[in-house]
Amino acid sequence: MKTIWSIIGEHDDDAAIVTDAKGNPEPDPSLRDTENVPLSEDIEEYFAREVLPHVTDAWIDHDKTKVGYEIPFTRHFYRYIPPRPLDEIQKDLRVLVAEIQAMLAEVGA
Repeated sequence: MKTIWSIIGEHDDDAAIVTDAKGNPEPDPSLRDTENVPLSEDIEEYFAREVLPHVTDAWIDHDKTKVGYEIPFTRHFYRYIPPRPLDEIQKDLRVLVAEIQAMLAEVGA
């Protein structure tokens, strides 16, 4: 049923909130988002300060809350290597184009 409703249904910001049999609001998966909360902060305080001012009807699904640590490998281990000079790249491309043209000439002969 959910698949059918997701295909034929249409999102309306002004519509009444749809609830399940227990009265809990049904989430709209297209509006789902995640936040990375620092381990040193309380989730509820962070949510009240950073999320609720922008999305007043948002809530936390505590069943999907995960505790962990993200290691940004790119930030810590990436070493920038500048690209080769454009003249050098163009020279290599000209050599390759000449080789390809020679091969095509052999095939066509």
